[in-house]
Amino acid sequence: MPRRDENPNFIEAIARGFDVIKAFDPHRPVMTLSEVAASTDLARPTARRILLTLESLGYVRSGNGGFALTPRVLELGLTYVQALGLWDIARPHMERLVARTGESTSIAQLDGSDIVYVSRVAVPKLITLAVGIGTRFPAAPTSLGKVLLAGLVPEDLDRALAEPSRAGVRSRWEPQREELEAALRDVRAKGWALTDEQLAPGIRSVAAPLRDGDGRVVAAMNVTVHAAETSVETLVEQHLPVLLHAAGEISADFALRAALPSSSAPAAS
Repeated sequence: MPRRDENPNFIEAIARGFDVIKAFDPHRPVMTLSEVAASTDLARPTARRILLTLESLGYVRSGNGGFALTPRVLELGLTYVQALGLWDIARPHMERLVARTGESTSIAQLDGSDIVYVSRVAVPKLITLAVGIGTRFPAAPTSLGKVLLAGLVPEDLDRALAEPSRAGVRSRWEPQREELEAALRDVRAKGWALTDEQLAPGIRSVAAPLRDGDGRVVAAMNVTVHAAETSVETLVEQHLPVLLHAAGEISADFALRAALPSSSAPAAS
């Protein structure tokens, strides 16, 4: 397998280790050595050494005819979420939002041209696509993604859209740049975004930005409904005002927390 980066500081072995972790997905929670090697384009001996190393570190377990990830891999993402502090701040507001709307709510951030879910409070409803912490979708056809893309300055938007999606999901709406720009202008004007079955059939949602103390969009929060149960009118007229209020409270709390003196700062003499 050729090196993917000629930078002398690039450590190919670490990159291959992450390739192996990412090879597992909900459709293939258990994989044989041969399947891992084929999926990652690695030689079997290399894939075997990586799997055994990950097993020794506690990220992979063997058995039942193959290998599977362990819950310890969650630490890799939770460290980021916990360091950000959004979950601790947002959770009570999200729970109140769900109690008032009876619908699920999620928080996501932008990663290239995709969104990645970092917080979620869900209600048990059947929808087309399963969503959990770490789930990745193309940004453009989601209400969360529209909010996040609309918050970028032009050069950052160009950079984000230049990255190909790694979500592995084919959306129903794949706009050309001009169409997307028009949609983002509408989001900026309104201060919120709506998606009506653009990602997948049956999924309808509205999203609002979460901002830091300088007004920068750091994340987005949504309310998701089943299109067969909840109309666009209900979503916008009843759920959106509650969402905007919750998003404003989270943004205020996040800005307040960031303004507090750090506990690690040296004491004044």
